[in-house]
Amino acid sequence: MPTSTGTAHVERDPDHPSAVTLHVNGVPSSYLDLDDPGMLAFEYMQQMAAVVDELAPGPLRALHLGAAGCSLPRWVEHTRPGSSQLGVDLDARLLELVRSWFDLPRAPRLRLRSADARHAVAGLPDASFDVVVRDVFDGDRTPDHLVTLGMAEEVHRVLRPGGVYLVNCADRPPLTVVRRELATLGAAFGGAPGDGDRIAAIAEPAQLKGRRYGNVVLAAVRADAGDGRGAPGLSSPALARAVRSLAVPARVLTGDELRAFVGSAAPLTDPPPEDPEEAAAPAHRS
Repeated sequence: MPTSTGTAHVERDPDHPSAVTLHVNGVPSSYLDLDDPGMLAFEYMQQMAAVVDELAPGPLRALHLGAAGCSLPRWVEHTRPGSSQLGVDLDARLLELVRSWFDLPRAPRLRLRSADARHAVAGLPDASFDVVVRDVFDGDRTPDHLVTLGMAEEVHRVLRPGGVYLVNCADRPPLTVVRRELATLGAAFGGAPGDGDRIAAIAEPAQLKGRRYGNVVLAAVRADAGDGRGAPGLSSPALARAVRSLAVPARVLTGDELRAFVGSAAPLTDPPPEDPEEAAAPAHRS
């Protein structure tokens, strides 16, 4: 089906008649079991769910940037009844299609909004969400304006104290983007990567060693206003066991291991604003 930004295609899983994969512009974007909203097939989503289970008990206010087929919002609704969620996607027609194709929670339990992810976050109130998920791609990479310190600071602003930001970061060896994004999150969330429980990277061991292209989940926790520290959990043995026990075992990097992994990587910053006078000046050909 044509969408606002390209095409959407739904393909049934021949091994599971109730399950489908949503392809957006030819890329597998969401996997949904129409009979089981609690099932998450993609490994990075299972890792995100483990973090949510450890850090964010009870009903949630969750923001999903890059909603696509809404696999994770369905999981939140199923496991945390009473949650209130907002899904944001640039593709307005895709949001209409997934509403009609899939059994999604209705508004206000799940509202869907067509917008650029950064613009959407900029318009949200302070301290209004428990969880923010960034899962936005243009092809195989996240748009530049969504990975910068300015974006991370906006997410920090809309998170409640103790809230968690979960990022799906796809990268190739030597994982330069992952390292710089972790440095960016450390700068935005108040401390270098490796300080306490505030920043973590989660992935399969081979992926963390930079042996292949794949997804790394980055997590950042807004400090609790009461004690100035991040909510406990990112370096907890329980979270490490949870991700290690997944069908595809993963590791959690925090503390000294994370600091060594990030090394001297620098935060990603927005380009300087364009000089209005220079922008208004007529162009000259040489």
